Amino acid sequence: MVDYFAAAKSFDYRRAAEQSLAGTPDSLNACIECCDRHALPGRIALFWEGRDGSSASYTFDYLQEQAARFANFLHSQGVTAGDCVSGMLPRNVELLITILGTWRLGAVYQPLFTAFGPKAIEHRVNTAGSKFIVTDAANRSKLDEVESAAQCITVSGPKGVGIARGDFSFWAELERQPDTFAPVMRTAEDPFLMMFTSGTTGLAKPVPVPLKAILAFTHYMRDAVGLRAEDAFWNVADPGWAYGLYYAVTGPLAMGHPTLFYEGAFTVESTCRVIRKYRITNLAGSPTAYRLLLAAKAEVEPLLKGRLRAVSSAGEPLTPEVIRWFADGLQTTIHDHYGQTELGMVLCNHHGYEHPVRIGAAGYAVPGHRVVVVDEACTELPVGQPGNLAVDMSQSPLFWFPGYQGMNTKAFAGKYYLSGDTVELNDDGSISFVGRADDVITTSGYRVGPFDVESALIEHPAVIEAAVIGKPDPERTEVVKAFVVLHAQYRAGAALSEELQQYVRKRLSAHAYPREIEFVSELPKTPSGKIQRFLLRNQEIAKAQTALSA
Repeated sequence: MVDYFAAAKSFDYRRAAEQSLAGTPDSLNACIECCDRHALPGRIALFWEGRDGSSASYTFDYLQEQAARFANFLHSQGVTAGDCVSGMLPRNVELLITILGTWRLGAVYQPLFTAFGPKAIEHRVNTAGSKFIVTDAANRSKLDEVESAAQCITVSGPKGVGIARGDFSFWAELERQPDTFAPVMRTAEDPFLMMFTSGTTGLAKPVPVPLKAILAFTHYMRDAVGLRAEDAFWNVADPGWAYGLYYAVTGPLAMGHPTLFYEGAFTVESTCRVIRKYRITNLAGSPTAYRLLLAAKAEVEPLLKGRLRAVSSAGEPLTPEVIRWFADGLQTTIHDHYGQTELGMVLCNHHGYEHPVRIGAAGYAVPGHRVVVVDEACTELPVGQPGNLAVDMSQSPLFWFPGYQGMNTKAFAGKYYLSGDTVELNDDGSISFVGRADDVITTSGYRVGPFDVESALIEHPAVIEAAVIGKPDPERTEVVKAFVVLHAQYRAGAALSEELQQYVRKRLSAHAYPREIEFVSELPKTPSGKIQRFLLRNQEIAKAQTALSA
């Protein structure tokens, strides 16, 4: 295996671009990168599995032809290069055709997660200025409450079911179009995706993703995910979000590697079934999914032990218990990866490189990035001092974030992009995630990272999940409070609460243990599975204010 430190030191951006991209900086098209260049006879691009067990496979040749038809349709309706097309579709072949056809025209694809309500949809399509929304019968009714100038094209059910008055019918329109369309070439700086940050507060911010980001995506797949030609790969993330769209669609297809869509919701049963059916060896997903597998380990271990070569996780830090269980219970290696919608993945424990792995650390910078820890004055901090995770843009040729479209931001300070996440540099050069800047707890003059407390709690056999916040306190500024989800065979109560407190106190310190524990049936999460600690924190602030005014 290649040494990480040697690879990071010798990274050559020009050579990397020549090896990974078909075009030049002034002549790129995402459909060429992710489809045309791999369209050899019989070469599979997509394995599709329906929630009912039905399945199909689709070649790059087929997708190239259908993408051309969709591009012809968009062109006939006046859509041009640079325009946005929004997609609100489940994980199916129509979604891939929509994405690739939009790119073929030189237009910009904007994802809409299928669980979004009308207001979330309206904000995104109007901010992006989308000319078309592609949806299906199951999601079409949401658009009745959306005020937008965008036209609709709907993937219909049997005999046109689900086609609203005034909509275009997806497959009927494609059948009318020619099956060739010359790809519209763009520059490396032109956008091909319009993402929106999920954010913890306020409206989601628009993030244009330039074509040059494809190079960063493929290097993450090779270096961190460790995707090999012989791997059967599955990223369980939904393409309505960045990790799914970047690394379940763009990254693998740009490498000419088949991707897998499972159209159903995540369940332990379906995940095990799909992994076994498609002989998955390389898996990517979220900590939420892995915690649910761990909670059902008695069922999962006999089915999956020894089947997976490499597993990658992104979205939130992995707890040590999950890491150890994958090693001992499933006989595979799971690695933590860190990124943002604005960055892609930039800090990873790499499957493709050899380097030390510290349990609980997010890892090392993906070659092509320089990631550092800075204080409020943007002074780089030494080992052991928590600060803001920052990307040194002057020494990060794979960094691509151009800023939020049409918005001012404080994310740029001199040569640094400031992530807003609190991290710590370790003595081996790796970086550990502490928490979002606004998640870090200040109690009696100490700074406590919620992740450390959550990790300790999850070590206890009674605990499935935990979220830790700072609760306002007049004496200590804040006290550490934990919201805990228990396994079904444990009963909430004062005795268990005391046991959990002492359990954490012995593993961390006297100031970091949760002085309050509240047992809950579930934790608030974003649709992509991230715990929304701010909702719990706001809940406690509201309670404190009510108590003061009483």
